[in-house]
Amino acid sequence: MSGRHPLLTTHRRLGRGAVLRRGMSAPYRAVEIDAGEPHLIRDDFGVSGLAGEPSAAGRGRALLCLVHITDLQLADVQSPTRFEFLNARFADPRYAEIVPVQRPQEALTAHAVDATIRTLGAVHGPATGLPLQLAVTTGDAIDNAQWNELQTFLALLDGGLVSPDSGGPDYEGVQALDWPGDIFWRPDGAATGGPDLFRHEYGFPHYPGLLRRALREFSAAGLRLPWLSCFGNHEALNQGVGIQTPGLAGALTGDKKPHELPEDFRHDEALELFTMRPEAFMAGPARPVTPDHSRRPISRREFVDAHFLVGSRPFGHSFCERNRQDGTAYYAFDTPAVRFIALDTNCLAGGAAGCLDREQARWLEARLGEVHSVYRRSDGDEVRSGHDDRLVVLFSHHGTGTLDNTRGAHEGPDGEPLLGASGLLDLLHRFPNVLLWLNGHTHTNAIRPHRDPVRPRHGFWEVTTCAVVDWPCQTRLVELLDHGEYLSIVTTMVDHDTPAAAASLETTDDLAALHRELAANVPWGAATLAGTPRDRNVELRVLPPFPLGRLSGADG
Repeated sequence: MSGRHPLLTTHRRLGRGAVLRRGMSAPYRAVEIDAGEPHLIRDDFGVSGLAGEPSAAGRGRALLCLVHITDLQLADVQSPTRFEFLNARFADPRYAEIVPVQRPQEALTAHAVDATIRTLGAVHGPATGLPLQLAVTTGDAIDNAQWNELQTFLALLDGGLVSPDSGGPDYEGVQALDWPGDIFWRPDGAATGGPDLFRHEYGFPHYPGLLRRALREFSAAGLRLPWLSCFGNHEALNQGVGIQTPGLAGALTGDKKPHELPEDFRHDEALELFTMRPEAFMAGPARPVTPDHSRRPISRREFVDAHFLVGSRPFGHSFCERNRQDGTAYYAFDTPAVRFIALDTNCLAGGAAGCLDREQARWLEARLGEVHSVYRRSDGDEVRSGHDDRLVVLFSHHGTGTLDNTRGAHEGPDGEPLLGASGLLDLLHRFPNVLLWLNGHTHTNAIRPHRDPVRPRHGFWEVTTCAVVDWPCQTRLVELLDHGEYLSIVTTMVDHDTPAAAASLETTDDLAALHRELAANVPWGAATLAGTPRDRNVELRVLPPFPLGRLSGADG
């Protein structure tokens, strides 16, 4: 780290650069520094040309400065129930919703997260000039709904000893030189059968001893500001898809790890089996591994309970006693200017896509009504509540494009049909103080306006942020500024402040830099995950839903 405020992507961007090695299918490229990306104005609601330039520090009244962090996917890379061998079926359409299961860079993810958190401790918002006041996470902090993965996540964010390793003293995972097959990157070198697919086809490097260095314990300083937690499908389900069956729980803490499907496996039923009976993938050839009870699966209640540590800010990371008692994971958190509402969009009946049950929707409607002086009922009539107004920021793991899970459609606590994206949008449009919806899940930067069908110049913005685990390995600053006639939401992408290229691979910064370089070279999706310029550094304008002068500013 440089000791100064890190350069933001408005000043410089990182991109894929010079060819370092050539593979048969594609070259392996360095990560290089490129020109910065200034903020673009997005005026999709027609606020009009009230100002011609993007907001700058000191212009407008600062209401909030936060960071959005999502999809860390901290994985136990030796877990018996991560079925990485399915990557060999990447071309089979029957496995399209399952693969990829394993990433070349994933053993280094804890170091990338640590570097990200240390960077954020020195960041100031470019529009407000403020240090960060709050961090909002939106789920998939872990990969396989395991207790030891959750402990890694909490140690990284709260500070403490991080232990990425599991099982025995030696690495027992798919990147070992003696693991069957050639579909995984082997950093230690070529096996007796020759180079692996990533080395041969995509020019990946060799780094002998890398896995040992990546998995050793290290101390994390933690995120030294309040942070809010969120429940994602990878916290809820095996590999984010499969339900937690008794057979799976036994396999998680057991002593064998499969490396291929059984010969009689029913490939046409792969997704349904992966979702409803994931232990079926344990029935093929396997290798012995060291059992580890810390790999046990977690429930939603256990995920929530683990956040109640002495010194956590806010206590429980805003999960509340109600969540602990009834096993839910949705809540509200208030700042002087904004009510934050966390939703649990996960379907415990299985499947990666999201949904919302009617009980949670009724809870959401009540929490929205508490911070609106005026809103619309479902029949369109206006309600004057007498409550004080407050801006509303929603956050959840899934967004509108992935709220289409119909599994367990009548298995909610109230027995009513689940609420999909259109139903949730209808609800939110009735409450004009909803300003912003932050989410993740897709690993891709995307920003969408949602126009109020009754008042077309009003509406809210949906902001989806890319994953830390995958290229471009970034987080997003979000600043709110009151300009009187309009409100600005300024978003800025943040790279962790590590070298563009790793030097010795002996430090956490080196390992984080290599993680990013590997992520930039994976053969699936890296070119599109960053989104377009309209999805990254932008000023999003919207009309104020009420006179904002009554709200406290960021310093008040």
